[in-house]
Amino acid sequence: MLKNASPFNIFLVNVALAACWHVIVFIACVQLPGSFFDERKKRYQAKGWEKGGRWYKDHLKIQLWKDKVPQFIAKDGFSKSHITTLSLDYLNEFIMETCRGEWMHFSNCLCAVVVMLINPFPVNVIFAVLVLLGNLPFALIQRYNRFRLDTVRRKLLRDMQHAAKGEQATASL
Repeated sequence: MLKNASPFNIFLVNVALAACWHVIVFIACVQLPGSFFDERKKRYQAKGWEKGGRWYKDHLKIQLWKDKVPQFIAKDGFSKSHITTLSLDYLNEFIMETCRGEWMHFSNCLCAVVVMLINPFPVNVIFAVLVLLGNLPFALIQRYNRFRLDTVRRKLLRDMQHAAKGEQATASL
């Protein structure tokens, strides 16, 4: 499509395309209901090869670089730097937000396919790599963080069950 365009026009079309794509995906992400980002949906479920999140640590060394990338925190959003409240509702909402972030960044990765199709070689590869570099690490961080948050949630649930058993034992005395 852009085979006969000038380098400047190719650059402008790609920047405009990526910007529009990302804005549309962001708006969709914000407008979609939380139920769309339900962690029990197949797309958000853990895959066997992820080994409970260990794959990201072992192969990508994600724990070494994940805190060095910028993050976007919407008003009343969740910061990846620390958990502010240790409640089941908070953890469930935080986990849902990791699904939202993952969906947004993986959806933005699809822009790389369009870039590959409309551009001549090697421009298509360059712009596709830029789109992927700007999104794929963030999607992976969301998946990795979801494993970690789920571990905290399971521990909280165990602690709540132990506390409930202790209250039952005390009440029966």
